[in-house]
Amino acid sequence: VAEPPMDGQKKPLTGFHRLPSAADPASGECDGDSKADTPDVPLSTADSDNTPQCLNKALEGLPGPLCRTARWKNYWIRGVLSLAMISGFFLIIYMGPVTLILVMTVQIKCFQEIITIGYRVYHSYELPWFRTLSWYFLICVNYFFYGETVADYFGALVQREEPLQFLARYHRFISFALYLAGFCMFVLSLVKKHYRLQFYMFAWTHVTLLIVVTQSHLVIQNLFEGMIWFIVPISIVICNDIMAYLFGFFFGRTPLIKLSPKKTWEGFIGGFFATVVFGFMLAYLLSQFQYFVCPVAVNSETNGFTVECEPSEIFVMREYTLPAVVQNMLTWKTVKLYPFQIHSIFLSAFGSLIGPFGGFFASGFKRAFKIKDFANTIPGHGGIMDRFDCQYLMATFTHVYIGSFIRGPNPSKVLQQLLMLRPDQQLGIFRTLHSQLRERGMLPPPAAQA
Repeated sequence: VAEPPMDGQKKPLTGFHRLPSAADPASGECDGDSKADTPDVPLSTADSDNTPQCLNKALEGLPGPLCRTARWKNYWIRGVLSLAMISGFFLIIYMGPVTLILVMTVQIKCFQEIITIGYRVYHSYELPWFRTLSWYFLICVNYFFYGETVADYFGALVQREEPLQFLARYHRFISFALYLAGFCMFVLSLVKKHYRLQFYMFAWTHVTLLIVVTQSHLVIQNLFEGMIWFIVPISIVICNDIMAYLFGFFFGRTPLIKLSPKKTWEGFIGGFFATVVFGFMLAYLLSQFQYFVCPVAVNSETNGFTVECEPSEIFVMREYTLPAVVQNMLTWKTVKLYPFQIHSIFLSAFGSLIGPFGGFFASGFKRAFKIKDFANTIPGHGGIMDRFDCQYLMATFTHVYIGSFIRGPNPSKVLQQLLMLRPDQQLGIFRTLHSQLRERGMLPPPAAQA
């Protein structure tokens, strides 16, 4: 991945490491990679044991020698930290739409972890500006996406402040100008004899932006459709990850894919069925509360978020007639469900069957650079990106699913756009709408109104 220096000098080996190659019998794995097409990457802190001392001491006190083996120690560490993260997730749900702050934080951390891997290769050549430009492009892209969101959902509030009106009107031009400045800075940073590497790292930054920033923007779009579209997909991925790990830990025998040797068919299949059941039950629970099913809107009087509405039809209990085969098996003719529970089955199926490929993709990425984890932020789990590699793929599917099968015209969003028009334009739309409603018999004729 990282080309050798072109000035004839040898690259220093201090601080670099390699895992055993595919040709080395001691490696225990054969992924087909050769030393020629994988770079020497500086030793990452992700490969070191960062388990808190207090947790290590607690694990040492477990009864029996079996519980102190490396396998069981890792199991306990992952279990304790998983419970801690789930508890934090419930706290985030309680916070409501303020979850936007969390999405931004996770996005920045994931970006930092991926860029750091590239920076360890790039920095060894002592070339300028890569890290600075990477963060600059992150700011530019976030400015564009968050500006689009503000214009879509907070148009009425923007129109009240003159400086914000200017930023909203010329938002895309300003975004392009900011990106263009970064583009020119990159061209000026090009160093003779290292052009190819610099263009490689330029592409590295943009692919990272595409994967991380674009997908996190979709998470925010899903959140505005209702908290349930944020909670259920994330919970599905978490459940599938935990259940696949448990089924694989206790029953795993058959390897699933070479990219992740620890993944097994038993864990994959067990995780699928457990996730579908979990998603179905969670959908039933959350569909009963307006707090979760109502789209997130802005109250123009309080300038705050509101989640009050008349639930849409997919969150209203309906009675379904079961197929004849199922009726003979269960002796039930009908069943009452929320339509969203049926949608949850498709979300769960995707999260269980396709979602793990996001993890496989991340595994291939890490193998290419001979590292165990993206970072060491969470003991036993790795970095934030190690936990969210499947979440981004799930967020994209959820966004596409909503747009294809759920979302219709959004009155709130249309109203926001109407309020941004000039008074004469608003009056023209009012007259047109009034005339059409009268022709359709939804408004009385002028004589009757008088």
